[in-house]
Amino acid sequence: MSLKSEFKEFISQGNVMDLAVGVVIGAAFAQIVDSLVTDVLMPPLGMMIGGVNFEDLKIVLKEEVADAAGKITEPAVSINYGLFIQNCVHFLIIAFSIFLFIVKPMNRLKGKAPTKE
Repeated sequence: MSLKSEFKEFISQGNVMDLAVGVVIGAAFAQIVDSLVTDVLMPPLGMMIGGVNFEDLKIVLKEEVADAAGKITEPAVSINYGLFIQNCVHFLIIAFSIFLFIVKPMNRLKGKAPTKE
C-alpha cells in the first residue's frame, strides 16, 4: 500500500472526521460561552458586589515605567486574579454544558441499550 493511499484511507475514517468537526464546533461554542460570561454574566455579578469590573481586579507588583515623552518603556507587572475568576467561570460553564448535553444523553442511551444474556 502506497503512502498516499494509506493516508487517504486514514483521513477518510470516521474518527478523524468526527474529531475535525468536534474541534470546529468546540471553537465556536467557546466563543459563545466567552461572550455569555464576559458580556452577560460578569457585568451584573460585578454590579451586585459593588460595581466591580472583574477585568480590572489585579495586584500590581511593579508599576509601568514611562520615559519623558510618555512612551512606556517597561510594562506593568501584575497578577490578574479577576481574569482568572472569569476564566474559571468559562471553564465551569463549558464543563457543565458538555456534561449536560453530551455525557448525560450518552449515559442515557447506553442504559437503554438491550442487554445480551
